[in-house]
Amino acid sequence: FLHTTAAKHRQCSPRPPPPNALKLKLLTLYKQGKMRNLKLLKSLRSSELQGPGSPQCLAVRADTGSLLVASHYSITEYDPRTGQVVSEASLTAEGFLPEDGSGMVVGLQDLAELESACLGTAGGDVVLFNFNTCQLECVGSVDSGLTSMTWSPDEELVVLTTGQETIIMMTKDFEPITEVGIHQDDFGEARKVRVWNREGVLQATSEPINGLEQALCWKPSGNLIAITQRHPNKHSVVFMEKNGLLHGDFTLPFSKDQAKVKDLLWNSDSTVLAVWLEDMTAGEDEQVNTSIQLWVVGNYHWYLKQSLDFSRDSQKAPVCVCWDPERPLRLHVVTRSWISVTYDWGWTTGRSPGLDATDNANVAVIDGDKILVTNFRQCVVPPPMCSFELQLTSPVNQVTFLCQPQRTNQLAALTSDGQISVYSQGGFACLVAMTAITRMNESGIYQFFHIHVVNLGLCTVCFYFRSEIEVDGVVVSMIHCSQTGTVALQLEDGRIRKLCWDRPEPSVEDWRDSSGCAINFPVPCVQTALGSISGEEYLFGLTDRSHLYAGDTELASNISSFAVCNDFLLITTHSHTCRCLQLSVLSVKGLQAALASDGGQNDETLRRVERGSRIVTVVPQDTRVILQMPRGNLETVHHRSLVLAQLRKWLDSLRFRDSFECMRKLRINLNLMYDHNPKVFLENMETFITQLNSISHINLFLTELKEEDTTGTMYPRPECSPAQAQPVSGQKKVDVVCDALRSAMESMDPNKFFLSILTTHVKKSVPELEVALQKVHELRVNPPDAPGSVSAEEALKYLLFLVNVNDLYEHSLGTYDFDLVLMVAEKSQKDPKEYLPFLNMLKNLEPNYQRYTIDKHLKRYRKALHHLSKCGEEHFREALLLVKEQKLYSEALRLYPTDGAHYKALSCAYAEHLMEQQQAEQAGLLLWRCGEPAAALQAFASSSSWRNAICAAQQIPLPPDQLALLARDLAEKLTEQRRFSEAALLLDQYAKDCEEAILALVTGSVWEEALRLIYMHNRQDITETNLKPALLEAFSTQTAFLEAQVATFTRHRTRLAVVREQKEKARLDMLDDDGPDCPDAELYSEASSVMSGSKYSHSNSRISSRSSKNRRKAERKKLSLKEGSPMEDRALMYALGEILTTVDKMRVHSALKALVLFQFDKQAEKLQLAYDDALQTMEAAVPEVWPEGLQNSQAPLTGPNSTANSIMASFQQQQRPAASQGQHNV
Repeated sequence: FLHTTAAKHRQCSPRPPPPNALKLKLLTLYKQGKMRNLKLLKSLRSSELQGPGSPQCLAVRADTGSLLVASHYSITEYDPRTGQVVSEASLTAEGFLPEDGSGMVVGLQDLAELESACLGTAGGDVVLFNFNTCQLECVGSVDSGLTSMTWSPDEELVVLTTGQETIIMMTKDFEPITEVGIHQDDFGEARKVRVWNREGVLQATSEPINGLEQALCWKPSGNLIAITQRHPNKHSVVFMEKNGLLHGDFTLPFSKDQAKVKDLLWNSDSTVLAVWLEDMTAGEDEQVNTSIQLWVVGNYHWYLKQSLDFSRDSQKAPVCVCWDPERPLRLHVVTRSWISVTYDWGWTTGRSPGLDATDNANVAVIDGDKILVTNFRQCVVPPPMCSFELQLTSPVNQVTFLCQPQRTNQLAALTSDGQISVYSQGGFACLVAMTAITRMNESGIYQFFHIHVVNLGLCTVCFYFRSEIEVDGVVVSMIHCSQTGTVALQLEDGRIRKLCWDRPEPSVEDWRDSSGCAINFPVPCVQTALGSISGEEYLFGLTDRSHLYAGDTELASNISSFAVCNDFLLITTHSHTCRCLQLSVLSVKGLQAALASDGGQNDETLRRVERGSRIVTVVPQDTRVILQMPRGNLETVHHRSLVLAQLRKWLDSLRFRDSFECMRKLRINLNLMYDHNPKVFLENMETFITQLNSISHINLFLTELKEEDTTGTMYPRPECSPAQAQPVSGQKKVDVVCDALRSAMESMDPNKFFLSILTTHVKKSVPELEVALQKVHELRVNPPDAPGSVSAEEALKYLLFLVNVNDLYEHSLGTYDFDLVLMVAEKSQKDPKEYLPFLNMLKNLEPNYQRYTIDKHLKRYRKALHHLSKCGEEHFREALLLVKEQKLYSEALRLYPTDGAHYKALSCAYAEHLMEQQQAEQAGLLLWRCGEPAAALQAFASSSSWRNAICAAQQIPLPPDQLALLARDLAEKLTEQRRFSEAALLLDQYAKDCEEAILALVTGSVWEEALRLIYMHNRQDITETNLKPALLEAFSTQTAFLEAQVATFTRHRTRLAVVREQKEKARLDMLDDDGPDCPDAELYSEASSVMSGSKYSHSNSRISSRSSKNRRKAERKKLSLKEGSPMEDRALMYALGEILTTVDKMRVHSALKALVLFQFDKQAEKLQLAYDDALQTMEAAVPEVWPEGLQNSQAPLTGPNSTANSIMASFQQQQRPAASQGQHNV
């Protein structure tokens, strides 16, 4: 608490904030804007309150909002909303005040916790008034009387100042804590401010301050104390820190002796300071004028935002003023004649509402009798500065801009004396269209008055009423859309009404949606705006609790500011982001989803902003958004959504220059000019060149070209925009654009655009440096005479800027033009000692060998070989060496005739290379065709190409014994490769050994062919000695194999059922724990690879960087049959599919026929039954192992027809397979 020495009494702070005061205070401070004005939403005037005497003290009940008024005779609780007296108690009947009305109430405080009001009288009594019983109770008395009483903001302490100039501090239970003296040492003009702590210990005493007055108020935020001070030439409000040091001030807008300050009052969130003034001199009627001013600070500048002037009638002058403790911008006033007035203000930004380029994006800030106007289309001026000021004769209370196309820069101002002033660019308005004002008549019905402002001369302007409309309710806001002509009203309870003012009989009706349902805000909104969502008009509203509504639908709950401009909704959030959403392409649900999402990497609707940023205005038909930071400075941002939308409009209308300038300034990738609509861009190539009309701009566009489609990556198209197909399929984008631009420039003015033409050659996916150099050389040989043409030196210098000097030198060398080479070398700053000896050596060579030497130097080996092949016989060895070193065999064979010795030498060298590459068969064919059958025979023999080997051997020809030996060698290799039938053919026909041929067939279980050779060569003895024993052995092997396969199949099938049951149980358990919407439940589907409680890790980040071979190996390792492995179910399905495929491919048919032929009926029957049982067992398990639902899932391809390779390919490609289903029959 604090005290000014020599002051009679002073209440130091307003009613304490509610329990959640900190949260509300921070939220309100966050929302407070430096370029915002206070707009009077409503004023409630009530004259039902009457009583004897006149009001002396006023307080507000925080829980009910009713007023507590103490007079000379009584205390009254009054509800201004209903006009009813809630409760009342006489102070004279109980003896607390004298009956003659000479008593005084020096303090009144609502105590919410006690459900009582505490008042102090000048006679020294401290009295509690109980709201429930309407009883008065004296809780203490001071014999010397009281001069003031005040409670601490937390209602824990009460401080009394007594007639003996002492301070008494007590607890909320009225237990004394301490009593100290005020100790006034100084008198006269100089005063001191003393500050005590909660224990009553003096904390600070200020220096003597001349002219300090009794008006004193401690800011609720606790950092400053406001005091008034008279100077010799001015009257000021000064601020003092709690240590007694001065900290800033502002001058009141009147002279020193014109008025006196009766009181200073901070509102509950410390954003507004009310100054209660009274004139010091009476008027002709001997009455003094009273006024209340509301001041707001921003950027260390104090703005006078509202001025309430009361008449000179003393009965209408306020005697009690206080802020509402719950609503920071609500002020209560009670007059001497018992009339109560409640004012409700809201923060608003006075911005021009235009949507076209004629609107200057003006923002008007009220500052007393001046309007500070900033034209944001032309400049960004931080407050308190502005583009220009409008000086009026009286303080301004409200300012608004005309909502009419082409004239939105005109504004009207309402001053405190009730006058309306209208301004336009260039002076006073000549004609202003419809404006509307509201007032409440005596019956409580709000009326609209449509007015016209008409110019009657150079300085004469007339206002006349156009129409009058009654509204059943209190109108707190009105918004007009110039595009649709809609006027929307919001009533104090959130109801929305539509004003139909363009009819012969204007009316007000309910706001309805497209289905005819009435739409209202759930709660009142402090800011409103009209906009269309998917073609349907909505009223947007933002509450003081940061909830944004579109009609009755809540869009988001963390919005700090918003604006609607040019089909876009722009918002700032408490999470420090700025969103820009296009309303025409979104539904209400789409808006909700967009505002709830965090945005992706390339989400053009979202951008981060500084903490506490708020939207001041949006420049129409532009890309600029003006934001204000908490400290007051302004920042201009070009929101990507606005930028891209504007660029798309410009590109659709072929405004290439505007698009290019915007993209270059804002660093938008220039590829968008083509990617937006490739077909249109290519069709208007000359328009593009003409509009840019700058070589450097065209070159900049060309150098930024890349194959990436920016509309699919950096700047995604809007959802409603169709994708644009590439005009030329199969060609690269950069090549298409370069060719089209070059063709257009060459047809328009090849000399003017020469540098850009060079750029098109260099920028292609395969740079055409030789062509570019050749054009430079032609320019040097034949310089053009046209004005503005570039010289060869300039062109070459530009090429050196685009291309590395060494690359350009080598490409110039590749043109075989030594003049061009010298020209490049001279411009490249190379040392002549580096290139002149080499060039001189080249000039002395034969032309073909010269080009060979150049190509070999440039590592263009194919071209080098081509030139070397023309150099004659003496250089063939060099050519052969080049072919071997660079492996240019195929190219070399094309350069020499097939019947020459050079061709044969190359073929032999090629065959030798193929042999080294393990391609012996191809080497043999090459040797055979060039007339080397002996070498070809060796190659064929090593590759087991026995047919070609036999043919080559017979062409040589080989003697019969050597041919037989060759056949046996080949048969041995074929037997090792299990090619028994081919080995038998060689042994029978070429080695003439029928017995070995029959034994090879028996070994390979080729029973029928073995029988054919037995009877052809009359060797039935082999049937008994070899064939039958081998047949019985094959029977035993196949029977045992079938039994093992069936046992393994059954075991895997049983285990698969157990694994699936465990996973289903784990999935159900998770659903029970987390509900049906648990996102992890899908992990436990039948095809899942995740086992509950598995000890294996699922990370495969290391695998992604391995080679393909290692990746396949890693994928195979995943398919582990070990119990509990992550992919055990897939491994089991893979193993079952392999077993089924293996059994299906068994060659039991020929064995069964052979067994029956030799009367092994029991063995044949046993084998057939075993095979049939195996097939039936596996076929019956197919629906269980591969259920129908699983076949359509994302699981890898497994099933009866699957192979190991197909399953692995399925894992790698992650494609949806069509799982096989069907029966397998013998």
